[in-house]
Amino acid sequence: MSGTANKTLEATLAPPTAHKEEKLQDTLETYREALQDAFDSGADTMGGVSEVVTPFDLPYQAKAALCSYVKKLRTTYNAREIDDEHPLRLTNQAAKFDHSSEREHEFTWWAPRPGRGTNFWIPLRINPEQESLWHDLLNGDAKAGQIRLQRHRKNWVLHVTVEYPIEEPTTNGDTTPVGLDIGETALITACGLKHGTPTRPVLWSGKRAKHLRKEMSTTLQRLQERDAEWRIDERFDYYQNVLTDILEKASCEVVEYAGTFENPVMVMEDLTYIRENLDYGKYMNRRLHAWAFARLQGRVEDKARDAGIPIKYVNPAYTSQTCHECGHIGKRSTQAELRCTNDDCHVSTFQADISAAASIAKRVDPWGESVPWKPERNDSPRDGSGSDTAVRSPKPSVPTQMTLGAYES
Repeated sequence: MSGTANKTLEATLAPPTAHKEEKLQDTLETYREALQDAFDSGADTMGGVSEVVTPFDLPYQAKAALCSYVKKLRTTYNAREIDDEHPLRLTNQAAKFDHSSEREHEFTWWAPRPGRGTNFWIPLRINPEQESLWHDLLNGDAKAGQIRLQRHRKNWVLHVTVEYPIEEPTTNGDTTPVGLDIGETALITACGLKHGTPTRPVLWSGKRAKHLRKEMSTTLQRLQERDAEWRIDERFDYYQNVLTDILEKASCEVVEYAGTFENPVMVMEDLTYIRENLDYGKYMNRRLHAWAFARLQGRVEDKARDAGIPIKYVNPAYTSQTCHECGHIGKRSTQAELRCTNDDCHVSTFQADISAAASIAKRVDPWGESVPWKPERNDSPRDGSGSDTAVRSPKPSVPTQMTLGAYES
């Protein structure tokens, strides 16, 4: 069966001239200022955001992206604060690229600027493994989506979301949803769901990755204080390579795990707005924002597609707080434990990451996506006991507590 898939193309801008560097930096800073003003204004419609951002000296592709983006932050993802280091977002109208095999850098991007005659071409260093998709984008076989431009240390990094045709994996008969919860302490928590029951959960520890990221931050800061730029680049590459190996191994193993179930469907959270939806305070946000949630998801998706396992994305709201059994919002007294507050539920306490993975798996059911998951009321999509006498209350059983150590890979 044919369908479409999405992938993010990544390219590094070739070192720009001082003049172009100044233009890029000015556009990024102006965008962040406009985003902050629009968010602080409380505007929750595209028209309201447009009134705020129109006076800013930005290309129209950035203003259009802001109108859509800020509205989603308000109405869909209930963002409470936004990160200071936002990338510059542009609509797909900025997806103007060129290719020539005669150039040192074969691909170039038409970087947008406000006003007429101010745009400029800039060479791209693409990921060689994605070259075919770049060609598909140029010849129209792939369709561009949102574009993001971010400044990372000495480099400018361009991300282009593309939609392209694929042959979708097919399943025969009933499927088994396998929920994946991606986090920091537990790198990945995977849990199959059979007849609504968590089955054979496994956790991949994030301790080593967490330690490496902390060590990298401390090391690079000290080297920067000593002005040892050549050493900074060397150590940065080292840490990035080690972290990449961790992500590659974990993504490979979790796809193998999913393959042990009959007709598996891997279910992950739609983390498009993960940076804005976190509210753990600015210190914790910076730590989590540096974590490669989307990068890990992308590697899982690639490997799952190669293995013929379908991937589904679901609403991420409150999955870490929702009881997988009854759908009520519970409480996390500790990082590892979720306590269900529903007196009629047979679950008392449960390992929090496993419960989150099971909740994610459940949301692949369209019923689970049909209502907002809010803490102020019971939004359990299948709770009809109050109006249907045929629905029986859950059978009482011994309260269950799953511990982290028992399932850690």
